[in-house]
Amino acid sequence: MNIWQQIEKDISEQSEKPFHILEKHSIAGGDINNAFKVSDEKQTYFVKTNRQQLAYMFEAEARALQELHQTHSVKVPEPVSFGVSGHECYFVMKWIDMSGSPGGQQFGQKMAELHQNTNEQFGFYLDNTIGSTHQLNQWSNDWVDFWQKQRLGYQLDLAKQNGFGGQLYGLGLQLIEKTPLFFETYKPVASLLHGDLWAGNWSSDEKGFPVIFDPASYYGDREADLAMMELFGHPGRQFFDAYNEVFPVDEGYSIRKKFYNVYHILNHANLFGGSYAMQAQNMIENLLAEVA
Repeated sequence: MNIWQQIEKDISEQSEKPFHILEKHSIAGGDINNAFKVSDEKQTYFVKTNRQQLAYMFEAEARALQELHQTHSVKVPEPVSFGVSGHECYFVMKWIDMSGSPGGQQFGQKMAELHQNTNEQFGFYLDNTIGSTHQLNQWSNDWVDFWQKQRLGYQLDLAKQNGFGGQLYGLGLQLIEKTPLFFETYKPVASLLHGDLWAGNWSSDEKGFPVIFDPASYYGDREADLAMMELFGHPGRQFFDAYNEVFPVDEGYSIRKKFYNVYHILNHANLFGGSYAMQAQNMIENLLAEVA
């Protein structure tokens, strides 16, 4: 049984209807996985494939989408199945027709509703990936410790391995040491996060309802999600006005958003090098000046 026969079998079992692929179209846009739209002219699905060794990525994404879907807040693609066939792995989701950027007001409301889903601890049920970088999600009762070790510390260690062990690494260690200063008057709760919410990972369906996808979910400070939304793109003023009406943001967010985004810029430095390493260093220097 090849991978497409296995996918047909999975869909048939999950939908309780016979499914045979009559149309299969490759979809451009991703740089990590192969992506396809498959249909039997009645049912349509989105399929990702990759090398067998990366099956853990699809398992983590499926678990995150399932967790997000169960909140009944912002819409996400519903996972159908994932698995391994031969030398390939696959992940099947229900297809959503995307129509562009979501309306700011409804998007803000739905994201606030999502972030009101909380947990007693920070972390997630399994590790996942941020881009193609491994992301640690070991459960922790202490948010500051979680961010120091599993976010900043992990990315800084990677940066050192990738040749950024000089000033960037030294300044990063200083930022880790001073992390508690950013939380002296603010105690975050463990909200369910998308985890990788740049502008390329949100859209709307054919009715204009906001949709988020490609998550790197965990339970953490909701400000980390909001910060990334302002890093590579911006959801607009209406979004934040609507969000604050439902779940007001602490006034210290304006500083902490820069603190949280260091993680993503460090990750980009580790993935792509170049100017991202200098950008991360400049961000860290500015943050250290804030708490000097």
